[in-house]
Amino acid sequence: MEGNPGGSGTGGGPSGEQPPPLRSARRRKPSRYESQKRRDWSTFMQFLRDQSPPVPLSRCSGTNVVEFLEYMDQFGKTKVHALSCPYFGHPNSQASCACPLRQAWGSLDALIGRLRAAYEENDGAGQSNPFAAGTVRAYLRGVKESQARARGIPYKKKRRKKMQAPAAAGGASASSAPAPAP
Repeated sequence: MEGNPGGSGTGGGPSGEQPPPLRSARRRKPSRYESQKRRDWSTFMQFLRDQSPPVPLSRCSGTNVVEFLEYMDQFGKTKVHALSCPYFGHPNSQASCACPLRQAWGSLDALIGRLRAAYEENDGAGQSNPFAAGTVRAYLRGVKESQARARGIPYKKKRRKKMQAPAAAGGASASSAPAPAP
C-alpha cells in the first residue's frame, strides 16, 4: 500500500490545503455515555411508534414516559421482594424466591437523565421536556422507596443542619480556634 489511502486528489494537494481540524473530531468513536444515550433514545422512539395509535414526539407526555419505564421493567435484573415474600425487608437474602426481577431505581434514574439530555439535543423544547415531568419524578420516587422497603433499608431524606445563631456560632469558633501568639 503506497501513498495517501484517499488518493492523490484529496487533502494535501499542490496548494497545501489541509482538511479542517473538526473533521477528525467527528470521526472519533462516541463515548460510552453517548452510545448509551443514542440507544436509549432509539428504544424510546420505537416504543412511541409501537403505541396504538403511534405517539408523535410533540405529543409525548410524562405519562408516556412512565409507561415506557414500566415497559422497561421487564428487562430488569434486580430482585424486588413482594410484601407476601418471606424475604421482604431482608437486605441480603441469598435464597431464591418467585419475586419478579425489576429495573433498579438507579438504572431508571440514569436512563431518565440520558433521555432528558437526548430530548433536548433532538430539538425538544426545554420547558416541555416530558422526562422532567412531575409524574416521572413521582414514579421514580415511588420506585426508590418501594425498593428500599423491599430490601429492608428505609429511605430517609437527608436533612440540612440548621445554622446556629450568630452569637452561639461566634462563641464556639473562638474557643476552638488557636489563641493568637503575643
